[in-house]
Amino acid sequence: MKKIQKLIPILEWLPSYKASSFRGDFIAGITVAIILIPQGIAYALIAGLPPIYGLYCALVPQLVYAVFGSSRQVAIGPVAMDSLIVATGVSTLALAGSNSYISIAILLAFMVGGIQFLLGVFRLGFIVNFLSKPVITGFTSAVALTIGINQFRNLFGVDFLQSDQIQYVLEDIWYNFIDYDFQTTIIGLISVSIIIISRKINKKIPNALIVVVFGILVMRYFGNDFKNVTIIKDIPSGLPTFSFPELDVSQMRELLPIALTLVMVGYLETITIGKSLEAKQDEYKIRPNQELIALGLSNLIGSWFKAYPSTSSFSRSAINQESGATTGMASLISVLMVVITLLFLTPLFYYLPNTVLAAIIIVAVFGLVNIKEAIFLWKANNLDFWLLIVTFFSTLLLGIEYGITIGVGLSLIILIFRTSRPYVVELGKVPDSDFYRNKDRFSEVIIDKQVLVFRFDSQLFYASASYFIETLEMMVEEKGEDLKLIVLDAESINRVDSTGVEMLKERIRYYKKKDILFYFAGVKGPVRDQLFRGKILDLITLDHFYMRVNGAVNYYKTGEKEYQNRYANYIHQSYEQ
Repeated sequence: MKKIQKLIPILEWLPSYKASSFRGDFIAGITVAIILIPQGIAYALIAGLPPIYGLYCALVPQLVYAVFGSSRQVAIGPVAMDSLIVATGVSTLALAGSNSYISIAILLAFMVGGIQFLLGVFRLGFIVNFLSKPVITGFTSAVALTIGINQFRNLFGVDFLQSDQIQYVLEDIWYNFIDYDFQTTIIGLISVSIIIISRKINKKIPNALIVVVFGILVMRYFGNDFKNVTIIKDIPSGLPTFSFPELDVSQMRELLPIALTLVMVGYLETITIGKSLEAKQDEYKIRPNQELIALGLSNLIGSWFKAYPSTSSFSRSAINQESGATTGMASLISVLMVVITLLFLTPLFYYLPNTVLAAIIIVAVFGLVNIKEAIFLWKANNLDFWLLIVTFFSTLLLGIEYGITIGVGLSLIILIFRTSRPYVVELGKVPDSDFYRNKDRFSEVIIDKQVLVFRFDSQLFYASASYFIETLEMMVEEKGEDLKLIVLDAESINRVDSTGVEMLKERIRYYKKKDILFYFAGVKGPVRDQLFRGKILDLITLDHFYMRVNGAVNYYKTGEKEYQNRYANYIHQSYEQ
């Protein structure tokens, strides 16, 4: 039963669902739906799709995630970032809003869902660890800024250029801003002001609903005075029908880079949001691979019901939790509200101005531009700061696809750099004790000219072997001709590969010719096993392995054979077992 519950997490909470939880779930579900419906319509426009597809995206994917998602508070549906990525990728293949464009966007959801599902099934969720937080922050901030500025065309009523390369958009705004429509701008700026003010008063106020009602009423009763303001007009009613996406291999090949970007971004958003919500309660734990499966099925099944790629929303998930949601019942209630809207309420949105939707989007996404993180990193970690900055400007100037590629590439380069050049330090003995500490941090430690004790703070493998040799040679040169013993404090070495073993054997031979002994201290069991399998005992005996640095130095200085014999027997027994 537990295995089934892990595969279908709704079975973990639904059978034991308590009536006392329903009030919070009901309020949260209604609140999220009130925000989700206008946002869905707005985000569909970002994606270059008819407004109804935003509601389709809010329906089946949210329902599927409620069944398979390990988080009980994450809100799934259309989001601004993914919508812009969809527009960026699909607009190169078809005209926005056309039937071909719609079918390609749905095919993209099918591809994203399929990849996410397979990654989850094969337990490859760890891949996300290769994207560092500075990269995520830089990428998210840049995309948010790009989305917001692209919405100026609807906010001011000017047909500005749309692009994910911000310099071209800003250039077009600079030359054509003079053509702004006064009526459209006034309604848009009033909507922005209402949202900002209501947020400052109380974040739970449904500001998106308020400005939607405001815009509809203005255009319904004073439309003759605002003739230049564009409105949504007809949104078809009814639920989406089932149809399998058209699988065009050539299109799928062209869509693959953008699909991989959506897979990565969507999963990152969901895990980031899920983990932050998980920390605020102790009822459930996020399971990364299950989240991939849930997201994959949401997009996969969603594509069969005309949904474009969806993921979790930062704002709606936070509101869901703050409004009292404790289980996926809140999502099911939101789904019911979307169904009611699709069946009966779409005519109400006829008079909704595009500028109001732009206001909702702009305020929502500009809040994702994380300046505080950049300031913090500037003070705390200079390398991470520049990683954030490079990712940010790469995404802004080169586009979303290149931005995420550069961010991932830089993350991997820095990871390789840090693991290949770890912290290496010489240790000295603390006076009147058996402890050895970093000589650069503890000025009182005693340094013996005949003994070099050094610590290598990383795994010893092919990428770090050369650096090991370089730093050891430098320390040996500093010691000079008095050096008689080298002790490697291996407590921080948790892994060694064949290259590392061969390098150690070569160093032992090299220093043996110079009459310098090479001892090991604090070697962990798995590392020691690897050394023995690599036949290091062909060059040295068990007398060269010690539990602590102090034991190695004492044995060299005073020949405490009893201590060493006991430890050698312990290693021998451990190795045989």
